Amino acid sequence: MKRTDVRLQRRAQRGISLFGLLFWAILIGFAGYLIVRVLPTLNEYTTIQRTVDKIAATAPATVLEVRNAFEKQKEIEYAISSISGADLDVTKVNDKLVIGFAYNREIALGGPVYLLLKYEGRSK
Repeated sequence: MKRTDVRLQRRAQRGISLFGLLFWAILIGFAGYLIVRVLPTLNEYTTIQRTVDKIAATAPATVLEVRNAFEKQKEIEYAISSISGADLDVTKVNDKLVIGFAYNREIALGGPVYLLLKYEGRSK
């Protein structure tokens, strides 16, 4: 074989370097770590939203009834831990009961680094 044939053969070879492999492994690993840490908070948010919608559909007469119903549902649903019945904002819009909520969740990523998630919602 001639030298030019060897050079052409080397150029034709393609692949990923060790540095590239480590870079993508770290990036995908960190993304997976974030997903694993965030998914439980999303589950909690959907549980709270579903609970608030269910309570609003029953149209309780007083704010106290709304808060008590939320606390009872909170005892049943173990996923709710970020808010309580006292944190609910209960209003009436066009003779329709609207229950709103907002809360923050901090997720420790390591050392002094935190991820802050802000959730808010209201009944439909």
